[in-house]
Amino acid sequence: MNVLMVLTSHDKLGDTGHKTGFWLEEFAAPYYVLKDAGASITLVSPLGGQPPLDPKSDAPESQTAATGRFKADLAAQAALAGTLKLADVSGADFDAVFYPGGHGPLWDLAEDRDSIALIEAMQAAGKPVAAVCHAPGVLRHVKAADGTPLVRGKKVTGFTNTEEEAVGLSKVVPFLVEDMLKENGGLYSKGADWQSYVLTDGILITGQNPASSEAAAEALLTLLA
Repeated sequence: MNVLMVLTSHDKLGDTGHKTGFWLEEFAAPYYVLKDAGASITLVSPLGGQPPLDPKSDAPESQTAATGRFKADLAAQAALAGTLKLADVSGADFDAVFYPGGHGPLWDLAEDRDSIALIEAMQAAGKPVAAVCHAPGVLRHVKAADGTPLVRGKKVTGFTNTEEEAVGLSKVVPFLVEDMLKENGGLYSKGADWQSYVLTDGILITGQNPASSEAAAEALLTLLA
């Protein structure tokens, strides 16, 4: 069971002067769910090397058992520091792909041709794609085989407009995940803000927020089984 995890390389939170990147818990929780199930995990990012960590995800109030485990795991830290370049890997070598969120993917992965091509190839090959929180934003330009948006007619979720408003970034992000999924024809639904909510439609898995990251990885394992 070979799983590809795709992380952002983008570290600027719009023109606010603040930093962003990937959300630590959304990487750590799925990483260990998959690893503990025996998956071989390959980490990639558009630029390769160390992906930028959203500093807010490293704050004390954002820590979980999975982030604590990661901070004591030197091998995982080394793997994260040495991500391969997304352009250098082929979906043919993997059984599934998982996208952790954080605001970073809205700027780079959502527009990245290699990421778009990877998701299209995985879906065409019948291989699962999972994305959590802001990472469903990477589906923005992804097409199905018939040229329509991949999410059209599919049950999907992602970071809600009200959650974005709560963190004060509705006017900073390049697009709102909830609005984009609806505009592309997705059958968008959501749970309560900040509570776990995951949807599986065929081989596409989406999770609403950081609390959904572990359940999204478990949903991926269910499909792989």
